[in-house]
Amino acid sequence: MASNVLTKRAAAPKVNTARVKPEAEEPLKPKKKGMSLFTLLDKYANVDALFEEGVPLKYMPRVLFLTGITLLYIGNTHFAVKTVRQIDKVKVEVEDLRADYSTLKSEYMEASKQSEVARNVAPLGLEESSTPPYQVVVPADEY
Repeated sequence: MASNVLTKRAAAPKVNTARVKPEAEEPLKPKKKGMSLFTLLDKYANVDALFEEGVPLKYMPRVLFLTGITLLYIGNTHFAVKTVRQIDKVKVEVEDLRADYSTLKSEYMEASKQSEVARNVAPLGLEESSTPPYQVVVPADEY
């Protein structure tokens, strides 16, 4: 017969036996405490005393209020920073537009001079009048 064939063996009857309690391991030596924020907090603020009887629900409204105020403060700070960035961006854009306006205004003032207008319309066959303008007087009964 092959050695890999399973054979049914009679199972041993189950018996109640006492559990063996594992040996307690030696506690690790505490590390040398340095000067950290959490060490100082643990040393000077007795936070464990607050939670001896569970979570103190009497402080929950205050904690939630302070959490809400903190979130509003953080959100307001982000909004202010975003607004300052937008203001800086708009200032740069306004400065560019002001420079363009000044340039266009000076070009317009130069082009609207009488001598420039006369020079620009000369190719069209128009020339400047040498006689001064006169006023046409129409009697009121001719209307």
